[in-house]
Amino acid sequence: MAREQRKLAAIVAADVVGYSRLMGRDESGTLARLRTNRSEHLDPILAKYGGRLVKLTGDGVLVEFASAVDALSAAIEFQQIMAEAKRGQSTDIALVFRIGLHLGDLIVEGDDLYGDGVNVAARLEGEAPSGGILISRSVRDAVSGRVKATFEDLGALSLKNIERPIRAFRVHWEALDWPTQAAPEVPGAPSVTLQSSPTPLTLPDKPSIAVLPFQNMSGDPEQEYFADGIVEDIITALSRTKQLFVIARNSSFTYKGRSVDIKQVGDELGVRYVLEGSVRKAGNRLRIAGQLIDATTGSHIWADRFEGCVEDLFDLQDQVTTRVVGAIEPELEQAEIDRARRKPTRDLQAYDYYLRGMASLYVQVREATSEALAFFHNAAHLDTTFALPLAQASLCYVQRKAYGWSVDHDQEMVEAERLARCALELNRKDPRVLASAGYSLAYVCGRLDEGADLIDQGVDLDPNYALAWTWRAYTKMWLGARKSVIEDYERALRLNPLDPFAFLAQAGMAQAHYLAGRYVDAVAWAAKSLHLRPHHLPTQRIYMASLGMLGRNVETRKAFEVYRQLDPTARILTIRERTPLRLEEDIERLVAGLRLAGLPE
Repeated sequence: MAREQRKLAAIVAADVVGYSRLMGRDESGTLARLRTNRSEHLDPILAKYGGRLVKLTGDGVLVEFASAVDALSAAIEFQQIMAEAKRGQSTDIALVFRIGLHLGDLIVEGDDLYGDGVNVAARLEGEAPSGGILISRSVRDAVSGRVKATFEDLGALSLKNIERPIRAFRVHWEALDWPTQAAPEVPGAPSVTLQSSPTPLTLPDKPSIAVLPFQNMSGDPEQEYFADGIVEDIITALSRTKQLFVIARNSSFTYKGRSVDIKQVGDELGVRYVLEGSVRKAGNRLRIAGQLIDATTGSHIWADRFEGCVEDLFDLQDQVTTRVVGAIEPELEQAEIDRARRKPTRDLQAYDYYLRGMASLYVQVREATSEALAFFHNAAHLDTTFALPLAQASLCYVQRKAYGWSVDHDQEMVEAERLARCALELNRKDPRVLASAGYSLAYVCGRLDEGADLIDQGVDLDPNYALAWTWRAYTKMWLGARKSVIEDYERALRLNPLDPFAFLAQAGMAQAHYLAGRYVDAVAWAAKSLHLRPHHLPTQRIYMASLGMLGRNVETRKAFEVYRQLDPTARILTIRERTPLRLEEDIERLVAGLRLAGLPE
């Protein structure tokens, strides 16, 4: 019998106070506010503090954190945001949450968590006051002196179905200590105001479109990944039609769960057309509804729904894609429409694992990256001809290297190369396979020329693949190019103007300016990147090196202290080993800045 898997983690349980009353008064409005609350408040906080959403429970959530400090910080910030959001709202519609938090031993079963640790968090949540947080003693002991909060001892509570009394503490905090309006502060970084497009973007010189997240109508919140995956595949199919300008997935998904004005979407993303819709999955039946809107006028070009069995999923996606292409540009060559119909796999279970892997990969925290790797391996095992999971699995090692999560660099380099080459053997016609495998080979394995060539092939096949433009710019820069690198980063940012992962292109901009000796520009771009992703090690290195080269000693010391906390074993020697830069003059310039910042040899 297999040994039971267990882990130690901090668990946050939260639910809506008076949920039944709210649903009884306005069911549709309450559900809409819950979706908006999740996309605009909860998801960004989980991304910021590295939380993993274990499950949705109707009116509540269960979230796992590797750190009790991060868990409590996320809980306080969430309650603070909700307190500010409900100001001026009627009590008939305001969402108020209560939260319980426990640090304990958990049973791991697939994506789910069980055991006494989960039960304690859930029971503490039931005892928490409206808008408040209750924590167990284990949490209090772990966070004491590390979080700006005080703890009111409530003594030992007798909780339902928990055999032993649980020592509980109510959390108190000052609102001034937890500001929520500004972007998260990056220690040692100058203040940077991040905005989406303040003025409408200029429309491209060819038909342009954004595909908004489809609404999940299945009645099961855990099917979100399925609806999101359908949209992502439609975006991918459209983007291969070279006569179209297609906004990348990450920018489109910033509107997830929000009630949007289509004209505003068109202005913010710089597109003429917007596709929106819904997905309903009930048993073996599947319905995809869609409508195409001209964002410049608000007029509907077409609206339709496509129904069939789950086994017909790819055919239904084809119908949606073909209708969009045909409606926007009737003179498009049929060959381009046919190219959009290529299927990644016929095994729906493999496809499901692939979608779950992509959902985990986007989270960009250590544990989620490991989960993504497992999902991709499952997908590849079920369909041995499915190349994409292998290519995306190689990207998991890119994340591990970039964030300093690697355990055995040499072994992970070998495995990343194996996965990339297996993917390429299976499919050299998919731009995602070419670009992902190419970037892994370049960044993790140091095979710059080969990686750059593969990414170029991917961009040629899909000129709308924003991330591939970012990767192409990186590999060019590592090879020593100067002239076209900035233009490639700018193209990536234009294709993905609201991308939460824009920090990658911004970090590349910072490095490109640094290598060209433009240290003021490098600091500005690095600061933008760090406000989106404070713990990204390559950006932190460029930021402190740029400050060092500018002689801004106080800021340099602060930046170095932040970096040392994130990567305490870093040395000049290890940086030389890790950087993909080919030109010795580029390496020497980077090393010079890091020495000035205080990095030891």
